[in-house]
Amino acid sequence: MAISRTVIFGQGKGGVGKTTLTTNVGALTAGDGLNVLVVDLDQQGNTARDLGFEPSDGEALSRALITGTDLPLLKDVRPNLDVVPGGPAVGDLAGYFSSRTARGGSDLADILESSLGNIADDYDLIVVDTPPGDRMVVEAALCVGTAVVIPTRMDEASIDGVTRLAERFVAVSTRNPNLRLAGVVLFAIQSRVTRLERDVRAALEATLGQAAPVFETRIRHLDSAAADARRQGLLVHELEQAGQAAKAARFAALRAGEKPVDGLYATNTRGLAEDYQALTQEINARVAEIEAEILVVAP
Repeated sequence: MAISRTVIFGQGKGGVGKTTLTTNVGALTAGDGLNVLVVDLDQQGNTARDLGFEPSDGEALSRALITGTDLPLLKDVRPNLDVVPGGPAVGDLAGYFSSRTARGGSDLADILESSLGNIADDYDLIVVDTPPGDRMVVEAALCVGTAVVIPTRMDEASIDGVTRLAERFVAVSTRNPNLRLAGVVLFAIQSRVTRLERDVRAALEATLGQAAPVFETRIRHLDSAAADARRQGLLVHELEQAGQAAKAARFAALRAGEKPVDGLYATNTRGLAEDYQALTQEINARVAEIEAEILVVAP
């Protein structure tokens, strides 16, 4: 069932950076000239905040999946970047498809595979943001992906969330034998993470019984940038540019004897922007390895 070059961002806990990683990795990949589709399967619909478009109620996506019709596409949200927006109505899918499959109808994974498969050839990469608590939606996404990226913070609840996602990974492995764990991203890191990395590996190995890859790139902690990003509808590398413009405007106002306009909270996001750029390159390299591995083992 796997759709080539489809990356699922998932975790069993909310607030660990799934949406932020989905949007930033997707947009940075698109900025390199590749055609990218971001699919928001979360009822919170926070890709709208990250990318600065009008939030959706999720009705169009929910209706498309229920009826098997074309997915709603927002074209060119950024150059080379299209989005399927999520929203609150996506939360109704589990109840509908539970009833439908009980009557012998197609399940959500079948419909999602068909819907994404119809447009997959238009994109070089598809990245999917999933909700933390909706098992049916998460497992449907895992059924159509080729690679899974799991972000985690440093707290124990986040590490428990890594384990829950790993269990869902195992649950769909028979249905989607091409699914691979791309790696774990250490997100919002403030200090040394040797113990965290060890605990994450142990949690994964206990579930998967194999080596647990952790990406070398770690996303540093910067609350001011997170607040600016969603307040302004800008991605991290765009914040860096906006910060330079805001600083110039502030100096110009001071020179003119005027009161400066309130600017961004974050005064320097260059390091954080570099983190995301490095991580994007690392994830895309890992996805390329997975795709090559799938081709080798394909019958």
